[in-house]
Amino acid sequence: MINAVRKIKKQLKKFKRFRYSKFIVVGFLLFLPFYFFILKDLPSPTRLTSSSIPQSTQIFDRNGELLYTIYGQKNQTFIPLSLIPKNIQQATIAIEDKDFYRHGPIDIRGVMRAAYSTIFKKQLQGGSTLTQQLVKNSLLTPERTILRKIKEVLLSFATELLYPKDKILEMYLNQIPYGGTAYGVEAASQTYFGKHIKELTLAEAAILAGLPEAPTTFSPFGSHPELAKKRQEETLRKMYEQKYIDKNQMDKAIKETISYQKISNRINAPHFVLYVKDLLSKKYGEETVEQGGLKVVTSLDLATQEMAQATVSAEISELKKQKVSNGAALITNPATGEILAMVGSHDYFNNENDGNVNVALALRQPGSSIKPINYVTGLIKGYSAATAFIDQKTCFPNPGQAPYCPVNYDGKWHGIVQMRFALANSINIPAVKMLKVNGVEDMIATASAMGITTFTDPSRYGLSLTLGGGEVTMLDMATAYGVFANGGYKIPLHPILKVINSKGKILEEFKPAASPIFGKKVIPEGAAFIISDILSDNNARAMEFGTNSPLKVKNFPVAVKTGTTNDFRDNWTIGYTPSYVVAVWVGNNDNTPMSGLVSGITGAAPIWNGIMSELLKNTNPHPFQRPPEIIQKEVCADSGLIPGPKDSSDRCKTRYEYFLRNTETNKIEYGKQNVWIDKTTQDIVKEGQIDNLELKEVTIVKDPTGDTYCVSCPHLELTPTPTAGP
Repeated sequence: MINAVRKIKKQLKKFKRFRYSKFIVVGFLLFLPFYFFILKDLPSPTRLTSSSIPQSTQIFDRNGELLYTIYGQKNQTFIPLSLIPKNIQQATIAIEDKDFYRHGPIDIRGVMRAAYSTIFKKQLQGGSTLTQQLVKNSLLTPERTILRKIKEVLLSFATELLYPKDKILEMYLNQIPYGGTAYGVEAASQTYFGKHIKELTLAEAAILAGLPEAPTTFSPFGSHPELAKKRQEETLRKMYEQKYIDKNQMDKAIKETISYQKISNRINAPHFVLYVKDLLSKKYGEETVEQGGLKVVTSLDLATQEMAQATVSAEISELKKQKVSNGAALITNPATGEILAMVGSHDYFNNENDGNVNVALALRQPGSSIKPINYVTGLIKGYSAATAFIDQKTCFPNPGQAPYCPVNYDGKWHGIVQMRFALANSINIPAVKMLKVNGVEDMIATASAMGITTFTDPSRYGLSLTLGGGEVTMLDMATAYGVFANGGYKIPLHPILKVINSKGKILEEFKPAASPIFGKKVIPEGAAFIISDILSDNNARAMEFGTNSPLKVKNFPVAVKTGTTNDFRDNWTIGYTPSYVVAVWVGNNDNTPMSGLVSGITGAAPIWNGIMSELLKNTNPHPFQRPPEIIQKEVCADSGLIPGPKDSSDRCKTRYEYFLRNTETNKIEYGKQNVWIDKTTQDIVKEGQIDNLELKEVTIVKDPTGDTYCVSCPHLELTPTPTAGP
């Protein structure tokens, strides 16, 4: 019995030794990949005082002309924490890591807050501490992987073991990138304000403190300088909430006018370059763009850009009496989506009028330039260019509000007007009626398919949408008009042709397909053709614009539409051929109204004509190609109905119109009706009228909304109050 017990104890000892050895082996096997993948190449936190020199990124036009160099050499001056003003220290902590002095390397609560905000509020929010940001920017690569995140966490713990909090804050404020070549607050202060960090006001300090999270996005020199102001205000509010400043200091700083130093680095096509830089930063990360030595070939043609810029600047200088201070233009190749020129303002360096704001990216109301999208929706639904609308005083129900009673720009009612002439002359009542029968949701669906990204909620809009009641960007309008130019195909804009990294590897390259059309078909080819034919019909628009307006470009078939908002805050002209889309805007950045003299053929139109004429110089006319599904049919010139027999004595005057097959009207002009006519007005009697009547045989037309009109009656002209321009 005793021997048996001894044997059992002996076996148990062996088992324990074996078990521990297994743990050792397993631990070793687990440690190997941890070492090789994480610890082996982990940089030392002691390197925080010396980072590698970044390489410059260069941005070129399509022909190899240098547009801008993002310098790779760091502009960096070390300043001890004792000499860095408290306001920049406090602003940085307030906006980036409010519990910096209270938590360790990792802020668990901050991570949880960020996760909650991202998941439940759909708002992206960072959870990194200042220590993590310092390590990430100074010691690690910009790759976004789990391994890199693990390294970041390990190095953050090591850094806080080696350095006190004040030293970490000092290193952060001296090493973090603030945009471009500026590393650290002193270099940033010199770059943006032209003065030392110790000279900054609270308002200026808040601008700098807001930059590190996204220097390109929040840069006052970037594509959206207005975001720099919003970020500054957010920083000041957090400083107030965290009791670093009082309310009076916050309010005073928010109201303070900031004067920036002009960018010293030579830059061509600045609005376009900063737009491209922003796109690159979102795709590859700030550090890669600022330090990665990228070579970026863009779609821009510098010669075309300079021509467009000169044309805009010259015309804006002539419009001062009309209270116009700014203009913008965009030129694209609709067949490929390439941006050939982007003029974001008449003068990028004009601080007085916010010249650095890129109006090509801004939200503005399009006025009547949105009408073609409404009418093409009608064509898709089965209406035609000969569809007649009754242009008379009309009020539309507006639940919960006063009825909507639009009027025309020229101050007149025009009686019966066919779609061709309603669109060509930009008459408002027919456009509103077209939207009434189309439905706002269907117009928005068409607009969205064509590239308008800002009409997101149909419930926000009413019938005024067709007159420009919704905001758009010039980029989106160029995309949408490109659909007409491409015969119904939507092709996204492509400002970047090629990106090459510092090792010569091609990161991306845009190669237009061999076929001239390679986008997505979003509207019927025939419908696009009819809109293009109407907008290029110089005779059709003669009633409002005459036959020799700035909308005519020699004898070239160019489709064009103007637009002016009701309050004269935005004036547009957008036109196209199969080879070019040119969009032009004039107005004021602060939304102050222009003079009423700015209309459909002044303001933007001369700029548009100058640019388009130059583009088409030394080229041959390129007409819009009529697709097979389009037929041509004779219609009555006044009513749009099919004319009666040719041998009829009272046969209407006729003209020819294009139709999508199976949408041509089948109503015959020849049939007339006996109706009661007012002897005085010689028009159809009003409902309830019982005297001063006579029965006459007349031609009656009913429009899509049910309104009727006597074509053969001698109507008395009514004059409404004029409104927004064509």
